[in-house]
Amino acid sequence: MSDVVKFNEIESKIITFRNQKVLLDFDVAELYGVETKRVNEAVKNNPEKFPYGYVIE
Repeated sequence: MSDVVKFNEIESKIITFRNQKVLLDFDVAELYGVETKRVNEAVKNNPEKFPYGYVIE
């Protein structure tokens, strides 16, 4: 069984950037318990699995 992440733990990591609420890649990695580079690799190698606007460039 996986650990449950409490909403306030996630909420404290949300920032506003260009009038959008976002999580930075290293915060996403921490939530999933992986290295930041693994999150970025997943996005690069499987872009179809991520919704439009998932990445801000």
